[in-house]
Amino acid sequence: MAYPLTAIISDLHGNIPALETALADAKDRGVERYVCLGDVIGYGADPCGALDRVMDLCAPAHEGGLCLQGNHEYALCYSAEDFNPKARAAIDWTHAAISSAPDRASEYWDFLGELEPSATDEAAMFAHGSPRDPVREYLLPRDARDEKKMQANFEAMRRPVCFVGHSHVPAVYYKDGTLFRPNGIDGPYALGDLDSNPCIVNVGSVGQPRDGDARLSYVLFDGANITFIRLEYDWQAAAKAIRSVPELPEFLADRLEAGR
Repeated sequence: MAYPLTAIISDLHGNIPALETALADAKDRGVERYVCLGDVIGYGADPCGALDRVMDLCAPAHEGGLCLQGNHEYALCYSAEDFNPKARAAIDWTHAAISSAPDRASEYWDFLGELEPSATDEAAMFAHGSPRDPVREYLLPRDARDEKKMQANFEAMRRPVCFVGHSHVPAVYYKDGTLFRPNGIDGPYALGDLDSNPCIVNVGSVGQPRDGDARLSYVLFDGANITFIRLEYDWQAAAKAIRSVPELPEFLADRLEAGR
């Protein structure tokens, strides 16, 4: 059976204008399956809207769809003690918003409480942060030079390719030390002989890019090739929605324009 064309999305952060733009684009490209690497919520002004879309599209019934637990889901369900004050303020407001959602609050909490930190299918491993620490560890381009950190992560992989998010910076890290940084819409890109040279693919962020490029980022995967997708979206609307919520720090709106 052929591997379904899969849209791998991450770090949506309650940003509905970005999420709707990404999903519409994925549909136009013939995507058959959706995998979300976590952080559906946090920072943004519409956590419930983001949950609605992910609970629908990423349900296992949809061609084996999948959603993982990110560090914001973990903080929401358990503890945000390691969050900075701005992130914690957003989590506190998000908790209240989900808990007060008409009719669906219990469904949201059931869904959030059942999320796993990592998963595999026949071709790939999926994690929010990294293979060895699926919830919390960041992988950034500078880590390609950290042989000890990268070796530990490749040893933790359960498939020859692992897709991650969390850092909000798209990149491909190979075991041999090669680092690939995409430039806009880039691909299809053949991952190569993964048995001899495994790789970790950071898909970037849909809802809050942090690589100096304000365009949303996600990845297409067909079982052998990846394509990085960067798209402009109505960040002004997302920022306005954040500013309309007094409990959300204005900084969370300001950073959307800069992609930082």
